[in-house]
Amino acid sequence: MRAFVITAPFKAEVQDVPAPIAKAGEVVVKIARVGICGTDVEFFNGSMPYLHDGQAKFPIRIGHEFTGTVVRVGDGVDSKWIGKRVVGDVMMGCGKCSRCTDGRQHTCQDRFEIGIRNGFDGALAEEMSIEPRFLLELPKEIDETLGALVEPGANSWRVANAAQAAPGKRILIFGTGTIALMSAQFCIAMGAEVHMIGIDPEQFPLALEVGAKSVNTEVQSIAGGYHVVVDCTFDPSIPAKAVEIVEPGGRVVLIGVDDHAAPINSRLLVFRDITVVGILSASPGLKHSIDFMKSGKVNLGKLVGATVGLDQAINIFNGKRPEGAGPGPKILVDPSR
Repeated sequence: MRAFVITAPFKAEVQDVPAPIAKAGEVVVKIARVGICGTDVEFFNGSMPYLHDGQAKFPIRIGHEFTGTVVRVGDGVDSKWIGKRVVGDVMMGCGKCSRCTDGRQHTCQDRFEIGIRNGFDGALAEEMSIEPRFLLELPKEIDETLGALVEPGANSWRVANAAQAAPGKRILIFGTGTIALMSAQFCIAMGAEVHMIGIDPEQFPLALEVGAKSVNTEVQSIAGGYHVVVDCTFDPSIPAKAVEIVEPGGRVVLIGVDDHAAPINSRLLVFRDITVVGILSASPGLKHSIDFMKSGKVNLGKLVGATVGLDQAINIFNGKRPEGAGPGPKILVDPSR
């Protein structure tokens, strides 16, 4: 089969590799769509921290925001899985340690991460193998395009949940990229008022379209201030700003990270009674993401700018937006093309 392989920083190609085998306890999924995200780009440019601390190495087969159909099952797996349309959890814990058994499997010390950690081959390929305990079946209301958005949507649901989004809450989101726009939708769906800060004015109309009350390049003062400030950027200066901006007794939610530590004044946290929450993974939010999408409470599909074939994926990593792409920041890959 064909798979997208990053061989070194800024070097990648589509290779012919052995098709996966459904080993005992596993299934094989024929991939329908895969989303390209910031983590994938970090692997391509070599900045991903896992490449520098031994948790990942080149060559690497990336891709973790996927949807597809189960086509083969291994020994010990119910044949009823065959034909099911699925999405998968990226974080695959050992299932035995205390973190896994108490619901924190996404923090398991020995976890695999699809296309990211400990050499587990990713989904930017025609097929992939995985244990079915990490799969969720998609309802008929969610098509292939939306299926590839369940995982980033789950991260964004977790942002809204951590922000305690609700009627009467005023939330400021730094960023106008995919996760920021998705987070805005979930916060709004939960009843909150959302304001956004971005650096790309071309994304501002889309931010307003998804329901943001305002979008600007600089923070604007509003009556009553912001109960919550969310950082969906790679800017290491934002967390400290968020602590200063948020209302006393408020919350700061961090999901944007890069390879630079972001300093925060801990004394200011204490004196302003601020709660800071970090979001690592989509795992606890996958079912919620599916439920919100199925019910139509969020419309994440409008964030997709284009879908390309496997051979065109390299252009996306090189910063070349597909001709005729829409305004949405998200680019999907159809490995069958």
